[in-house]
Amino acid sequence: MASTVNPTVRRRRLGQELRRLREQKNMTAEQVAERLLVSQSKISRLENGRRSISQRDVRDLCGVYEVEDERVVESLMQMAKDSRQQGWWHAFGDIPYSVYIGLETDAESLRVYEPQIIPGLLQTRGYAEAVIRGALPESTPADIDKRVTVRTRRQDRIKDEERPLRLWAVIDEGALRREVGNRQLMIEQLEHLVEQSHLPHVTVQVLPFEMGAHPGISGHYAILEFPDTSDSSVVYIEGVTSDLYLEKAQDVAKYSVMYEHLRAQALNVEQTRDFISDIAKKYAGGDQG
Repeated sequence: MASTVNPTVRRRRLGQELRRLREQKNMTAEQVAERLLVSQSKISRLENGRRSISQRDVRDLCGVYEVEDERVVESLMQMAKDSRQQGWWHAFGDIPYSVYIGLETDAESLRVYEPQIIPGLLQTRGYAEAVIRGALPESTPADIDKRVTVRTRRQDRIKDEERPLRLWAVIDEGALRREVGNRQLMIEQLEHLVEQSHLPHVTVQVLPFEMGAHPGISGHYAILEFPDTSDSSVVYIEGVTSDLYLEKAQDVAKYSVMYEHLRAQALNVEQTRDFISDIAKKYAGGDQG
């Protein structure tokens, strides 16, 4: 069985602590790399939590930083050990966005803007299958089924009664009008979206076409925030071959301001529900005009 320890978060926290120790010694990543005879990029990856870190790496770094308290060293080495355990998503094999899943699993809140499709956490299984099949036309049925299962498993955070994810989704009108699968599938998806919007920890707003240009015009992004104040917020931007994770305070602040503008320009909650229901009725009537 997969451990309840979140390896992604352990790596982030460990990386932040190692960066703090390095900065206390007024050393650059290049200087540390020279001391350990490794590449500078390895030190950077260890600090940003994108690479697994061994207990030996931790011990060597603590030696460079002259950490004398054995309790601190042991604590960091335990974090390294925990970070190499597997999260639930590893049972599904190679998932391209596994780092993001790890962050989402531990997040307290998620703000997402989606211009093209319904956000993954609010998708029905049928809609998710149609989206993945369309986006990855060369995938095998088994691979599509695996991705759909992972996506629906992620939705457990929405259903978690003890620690539900606080989700705020701003969705472009285009995502509602793009017919994915067929009309009946879209009706079910839109009705599900309205149903989910009634959950106390889920807020859905639609950004209609009539708003014209807006701060989200450049595309999808998500902002994740965590319950532990030592974990910095993360802006996630999905790419075709690689993803971008922004953690610098000024970057997160810039995207947060953009998101506030999106929320202000979008329809309010009640208007959004009416808007989505109206489009669902047009799908039912064979008209989207």
